Amino acid sequence: MTHMTIVGIIANPASGKDIRRLVAHGSVFDNEEKVNIVRRVLCGLDAMGVERVLCMPESYGIGLRAMNAVQLKLSVRLLEMPLSYRQEDSQRAAALLAEIGAGCIVTLGGDGTNRMVAKGCGDVPLMPISTGTNNVFPLMIEGTIAGLAAGLVAVGLASGAVGQVPRIEIFREGNTGDEADDIALVDAVVYAERFVASRAVWDAAKIRELVLTRAEPGNIGLSAIGGHLVGNGLPAGHGLFVRAGLGERFVHAPIAPGLVRPVAVAEHRPLAPGDEVTIRHDQPTVLALDGERELELRSGSTLRLRLSPHGPHVVDPRAAIALAAAAGRFLS
Repeated sequence: MTHMTIVGIIANPASGKDIRRLVAHGSVFDNEEKVNIVRRVLCGLDAMGVERVLCMPESYGIGLRAMNAVQLKLSVRLLEMPLSYRQEDSQRAAALLAEIGAGCIVTLGGDGTNRMVAKGCGDVPLMPISTGTNNVFPLMIEGTIAGLAAGLVAVGLASGAVGQVPRIEIFREGNTGDEADDIALVDAVVYAERFVASRAVWDAAKIRELVLTRAEPGNIGLSAIGGHLVGNGLPAGHGLFVRAGLGERFVHAPIAPGLVRPVAVAEHRPLAPGDEVTIRHDQPTVLALDGERELELRSGSTLRLRLSPHGPHVVDPRAAIALAAAAGRFLS
């Protein structure tokens, strides 16, 4: 009995629509364009011999609409799963796809969407397509190319194009074990607000502490603070800790679309894999993960943040296609 090649698609209909369209200058990413992207992804997967695609069900019906007006050899079905119409659906879908044995998961969303997928996907490689606001983790890539790359990985022709990336592990007060309570893929920020509220982070003056998995110039969002502070000065796999406040200097960075703001930096230091940062504040704050406020912290509470090398496995689409081309996969 042969093993069926399965690829999952998790498309978030809410990505690209948060409050940063009002407080910053973020563009709205239309769901019909997500349908078009998924349609092109399906064409790429089909060309690489993927047999079945399982799509996360959601409110707009992106996966079902994408099947219209295109003829494919592969079968496309919706995952059978309960829906809450909350971000946890992405995590649940990823866990189901891992259990089923998917060879790759294609995501459409921003950093927040991919964070939830990474919480459930286990070792299944991700092919993340950017359709959100702060897009450091996912890639700005044409859907057909993403589909080709994901298909090559799923059928076993480009395993060398998959690499594991770091993550930030969050341990709440009282958790002395090794299993994290939550994770972030790009940034974890202590933010001077009392409530989660609208979730998004856009006020640079309220940033208190910042832990980053990467500090690359040219990114948008809170990780741009690190990128503009140290440039390419971090070794591979290392992260960065930044404490805001008067001291070292001001760094100007694009913390959201159209918002280039100065951030006062009191200190910063690189983080090696396994390094931890302990967070404690005398005033109520919130912890934002990958640009979205997630956890309300009471006065005097303590958190541990650890830079871990055990993040999700991610496809490098150019490397995947280069490997396949070198092996003659595209020659008839």
